[in-house]
Amino acid sequence: MTTQCAQESIYNLLPRLEEKPVKPPRYISTFRPSVKREAEKNKAQWKTMGPAKVAVPSPKNFLQKHSKEPKLPARRKEQDSKKLPALSVPRRTDHPVMGIQSKKNFINTNAVAAITGLPKKPQPIYVDRRQGDKYLLETSGLVPKYIKKKDYGVTPKYVTRRNEEMKRAQKEYEAGILEHLKKRAMKRLSDEERRSLLQGLKKNWEEVYREFQGLSVEIDTIPKKIYKEKLETQMKQLEHDIEVIEKHKVIYIANE
Repeated sequence: MTTQCAQESIYNLLPRLEEKPVKPPRYISTFRPSVKREAEKNKAQWKTMGPAKVAVPSPKNFLQKHSKEPKLPARRKEQDSKKLPALSVPRRTDHPVMGIQSKKNFINTNAVAAITGLPKKPQPIYVDRRQGDKYLLETSGLVPKYIKKKDYGVTPKYVTRRNEEMKRAQKEYEAGILEHLKKRAMKRLSDEERRSLLQGLKKNWEEVYREFQGLSVEIDTIPKKIYKEKLETQMKQLEHDIEVIEKHKVIYIANE
């Protein structure tokens, strides 16, 4: 019923003309002429509709074993003509020189060399088992080689240099401390300054004591308790300072 009521209207009694939507003009690219020109120009490249026709390889040129391995260049004749290095072993075709005789008496020469020569020193060895197994003493670690070095017990150069740098830094630090102390040297108070300082402390104590006497008898709130404790602390500190100044006749202060 709702749909029928919606269709029943005075405006629906008159026939309506169907308005067809107007389509917008079709888009045409500005590069269309140049694209057509290039397509016509290069049309012969894909006329075959498949791979280009190339020469088919011959069945005789089949892949052989080791054919793709890299090959060394051919040997030159210059390398063949080079002379071979001299061999220490005589060739098969060489003949020894015959007929050479020596007048040297090898027996007497060897005897003289044995008599006049120095005897060979035996290597020091050590035995650490009862079976008598011998070992070289030099490589055993029992020989004190390290302590017999020339630089044994000598302080290394880098340690000496580091110690000198540490001493220099310590001296510079101490000099800076002394200079700082000289700038902030202690100053002695004169009698007049001591007397005026003492009077000022007593005057402050009297003012704080007057405020303390002016407090109410009943301290029933937290602020009153805090104020009373503050006045008591100030009075104790002033009394301590007055006692110290009266006790010591000579007083030094930092000269800032």
